[in-house]
Formats: sequence, structure tokens, C-alpha cells
Amino acid sequence: MKFRLLLFVLLFSLFAAFPVHAAQPGTKKVVPAVTQAVNVPILLYHRFGPTVADGMTITTPVFESHLKFLRDNGYKVIPLRQLIDYYQKKGPAPAPKSVVIVEDDAHKSVYTDMLPLAKKYNVPVTIFVYPSAISNAKYAMTWDQLRELKKTGLFDIQSHTFWHPNFKRERKKLPPAEFEKLVNIQLKKAKERLDKQLGISVDMLAWPFGIHDDYLLNKAAEAGYKATFTIQAHHAGPNDAIMKLPRYLLINADQGKAFAQIVTGAAPKRNIAF
Repeated sequence: MKFRLLLFVLLFSLFAAFPVHAAQPGTKKVVPAVTQAVNVPILLYHRFGPTVADGMTITTPVFESHLKFLRDNGYKVIPLRQLIDYYQKKGPAPAPKSVVIVEDDAHKSVYTDMLPLAKKYNVPVTIFVYPSAISNAKYAMTWDQLRELKKTGLFDIQSHTFWHPNFKRERKKLPPAEFEKLVNIQLKKAKERLDKQLGISVDMLAWPFGIHDDYLLNKAAEAGYKATFTIQAHHAGPNDAIMKLPRYLLINADQGKAFAQIVTGAAPKRNIAF
């Protein structure tokens, strides 16, 4: 009897040390949710044409080759606003293989060359405009052309300051009070003119030449801008600040393999200084 009692105690101890958890009927295994990280290239264009007139010109056939590559390789061009909504916690992270297309300066070739291809491939574009040139400079679009772009539903129009100054040079030339006055004019007047002429509410800014610092970022926020953009060449990711989002400044040599490397984030670094 004592032996049986001792055996029972021993077996009980073993089961207690190594408990067996049986699944309850109707319960499901809980799998931790996977957070999707944003990783979006913002592709920056300036001018288009049949030939390379300067370092910022991309020939129209090369631009179309970019759109074909994106379409044929499963990429989706999304509105810049969709990416900004993510950073403002108003929307989810863009899906993998999302791409954003933007243009700086509102060159007249946006109307003649970019617009037909944007329609053909049904891609959204954000244009950063400095209003002093519109309906004024020979190289720029007119207000009526910008309104026509807006009506397509494919084009969003945002600020590129009022007359595209080089803030680094202006800071060296001007006393602090005069420099502050210049910055306020560039940021506020551009926004006011675009809002009035186009019936929009501008809240994004592309820094001329990509030049920015903490002072300029603070002034932009004071002027009502919710997002600003540089020309730092990498994908927009979860660690980027909404007030200095990166963009790839494209040149005509960015075609074929070179363009594919940019889109995939594998391009060699390119130094751009102003």
C-alpha cells in the first residue's frame, strides 16, 4: 500500500511539473499582426523635350520609358497626398511597389509633354510651382494651363516658394531681419497666390535647390505648410520627417538599368551641391 501511494505521489509531481495545455473548442490561434513599413520613391522631374537642352531636361521618350517600366513591372503611381496622409496618420502605409511622381517649376513642357503621357498612363502628378513665373516667364506655363491640368483630376498643384531663391546665398547677403522678411514673402506669398488663382488650399512646399535648415523648416510650419520636400536621394521611409521628405532628382541618364536601380532603392549615391 505504501509503495502504491508513493508511486501515485511521484506521478502526480511529474504531471504538475510538465503541464499539458489543451486547446479549447472553438478558439483560434492568435497570430501577431505584422506592421507594414512605408518605402516609397518620390521621382522628381523638371523639364521635357525632344533633346537634352540642359542638365534638368529629360527627353519625352525617356520619360515615357519610365512610365512603361513602372506599369510593366507591377508598380503603382500613387498621389503624393496618399503618402502624406500616412505620415499624418490619416491613412495606412502605401502598398509595396508604390511610387510618387512630382515636378518642380511648372515648365511649359509639363503642359505639352507631361500632360499627354500622364493621361495615357493614368498617373497622378504633383507640381511644385513658383507663381512669379506663371503667365510671365516664357519658359513657364500660364494660369489657364495650370487650371486645365487641375481639371483633369490627375494633377495636384503645390508651392515652390514665390520666385525660387537660393536661401543659402540670400542668408549670406542679407542682414537677419531682411532675410526673415524674404523668407516670409517667399513662403506666404506663394501660398496666397496659388490659393487665389486656382481655388485650392496649398499645404506642401518643395525647397528650391533642396536647401533647408531648422530655421526654414520652422518658418514653413508657421506659414501653414504641413509637409516639405528636399532632394535627398532615398526612398521615403518610416524614419523620415514629414517636413523634410526625400526625392530623387532625375536626369536623362536615368534610364534602363539606372532607372530600375532608383525605383528599387539600389542606385549609387549621387552628389548634388548648390
